[in-house]
Amino acid sequence: MDDTFLTTEEVLDYLQVNLRTVYRLIKAGKIPAVRVGRQWRFRRADLDAWLEGQRSRKSRTVAAAPPRPSTTDRPRVLVVDDEASSRELLTRTLALTEYDVEAVADGRTGLDRLRMGPYDLLIADLRMPAMDGLTLIREARRLQPTLKVIIITGYSTEANAIDAVNLGVVGYLVKPFRVPQVLSAVGRALGEN
Repeated sequence: MDDTFLTTEEVLDYLQVNLRTVYRLIKAGKIPAVRVGRQWRFRRADLDAWLEGQRSRKSRTVAAAPPRPSTTDRPRVLVVDDEASSRELLTRTLALTEYDVEAVADGRTGLDRLRMGPYDLLIADLRMPAMDGLTLIREARRLQPTLKVIIITGYSTEANAIDAVNLGVVGYLVKPFRVPQVLSAVGRALGEN
């Protein structure tokens, strides 16, 4: 068994999350930590076991087709992006910070999810096959007029930004984005910052 202990700074890098997220995870009892004076220490084996549990829980969740209504007070976030790596990063990041997250690969499936229940935030890729992000947002607004929206794109242009603002988008992330940018944008969108 690995008895290597990590400092808080090393855990930030290891999990790719911010300090606030680490403290939320400790407080919620999600990751085990030991207080040594004024510092926290984390056993790498415990973190690895927790991460593996998150992965297996996520794989069970992905297998279930219909979305589940939220039974908690956690904000519900829907991620719609045709790039698997972006979906994975967003899902992992937001799940670690205690959001109730679902991710789908296209706009039509995203609309189906929105029809089945309310969400607090939609994070949508701008360019996707079949239905682009702006069309998805227009349709989502018809279903949930007060839905907060963040656009993500690898092709940032002034015209896209203007279109997004006209649709009431509250955040705009340019790929490649980093975890702190995502958490900051989501926090602002949901009024947590």
